[in-house]
Amino acid sequence: MKKFFSLLLVGITGGLIGAAVLYYSGDRGHQKIETLPVSTERSYGLPSHYANYTSSAVSADLIPNFTVAAELTVNAVVHIRTEYVRKSSVYDHFFFDFYDFFGDRGRRSDPRNTPIEATGSGVIISSDGYIVTNNHVVQDADKVEVTLNDRRIFEARIIGTDPTTDLAVIKIESNDLPYIIYGNSDELKIGEWVLAVGNPFNLTSTVTAGIVSAKARNINILVNPEGTAIESFIQTDAAVNRGNSGGALVNLKSELVGINAAIASNTGSYTGYSFAIPVNIVKKVVEDFLLYGTIQRAFIGVSVREIDGSFASEKGIEDIRGVYVAGVSDNGAAKNAGITEGDVILSVNGISVNSTSELLENIGVHRPGDVVQITIKRNNKEKTLSVTLRNRDGSTTLVQKEEQEVMKVLGAVLETPSSQLMLDLGISKGVQVKSLSKGILSEAGVREGFIITKIDNKEVSSPQDVQKMLKSKKGGVLVEGIYPNRMKAYYGFGM
Repeated sequence: MKKFFSLLLVGITGGLIGAAVLYYSGDRGHQKIETLPVSTERSYGLPSHYANYTSSAVSADLIPNFTVAAELTVNAVVHIRTEYVRKSSVYDHFFFDFYDFFGDRGRRSDPRNTPIEATGSGVIISSDGYIVTNNHVVQDADKVEVTLNDRRIFEARIIGTDPTTDLAVIKIESNDLPYIIYGNSDELKIGEWVLAVGNPFNLTSTVTAGIVSAKARNINILVNPEGTAIESFIQTDAAVNRGNSGGALVNLKSELVGINAAIASNTGSYTGYSFAIPVNIVKKVVEDFLLYGTIQRAFIGVSVREIDGSFASEKGIEDIRGVYVAGVSDNGAAKNAGITEGDVILSVNGISVNSTSELLENIGVHRPGDVVQITIKRNNKEKTLSVTLRNRDGSTTLVQKEEQEVMKVLGAVLETPSSQLMLDLGISKGVQVKSLSKGILSEAGVREGFIITKIDNKEVSSPQDVQKMLKSKKGGVLVEGIYPNRMKAYYGFGM
């Protein structure tokens, strides 16, 4: 059976939990904990990587106690209920116009105007009411209601949402609230015990336990037109179900190490694996919203591929570590620092990276202008370079919220064209539309690849120019430019 990944898309929408059957496991008595002596049957002894472990005995002291972590965190996890109205589509208009024509409209309800309820979880991260949850829990919500573990109910406002990490921050007006302290997801070990705290199936204050099964998992569920999604999930076998979205993943020191977001399932319910967003990414996203009002994404400016045995043999790479640099952006941080195609990136600030998702995670916790130490291997020799990270536009400046809003309205990712392309087209300035999503430009007829040379007869030389020209613009806008096939074009739209 084909395995598929599904987001925990806020689960409960007005239905009842069907006949729940609880099975009680009888007391089987206390088992005696005995030491497990090292086998002496093999003459070749222990593997070399066991050298740091002085004893193989299993001690009673190693039996985990989950009660403290549960008690310290359960009151800081909230139940979230949202309401939203389904957005209309062309099909909706056709469907209801059809029934209007036959006079049947009055006998049917219009789902476009009927609020839909959905539920999820959230984690209180400050005593004054800031709560982190999943983007998919609150996106498009017209109303967000938060119920605390003590049954108090608050209406929340959305501070910010980030589809590229599936995180959101909301706020309730209260003080002296219990909250969970941040841990460090980089220090999380495979095999370490963790607890998932949330509200599956509307069952409030539910705690489940499991271990960290893997780190830096990319399960390809955060698809966005800009291609900037960060997927580096913590995989656990703690039971997580619908309604757990946005809940806490905590270690046995009662520290927040992740925000639960997804499950691997053939049924839509938990079947063995769940996935959480690392807390180091969570911390950065929260700080961005609180300090800047928008996400500050940093980019290294490389395209990479992972290394396996056959690829290493093909490229003459001696050991299978790191990620291979397949390309370098013309105006990117990597090229400016001296990284070239064919290099192998081994670590970022001393943290090893052996997959694309690990590289994305370790760059994603930084902002434009931050300097990171990147260790590369070139010609089988290691070298550490200082890399000043840049934003998508190729500069080290932080993005203003107003400018970010302009780009959302335009529905476009803009970048400076390569110098060779501009030379071929005979232009000296311009901004190229790298990708399009739903927005003003696509509605006006602009296609990907179009190079904007002027806006309202004023020359454009950078994405920042576009943002500044349009952020306070009211009324009609005339855009002119050229496509890579040398076809000139003009587009008009309103702001």
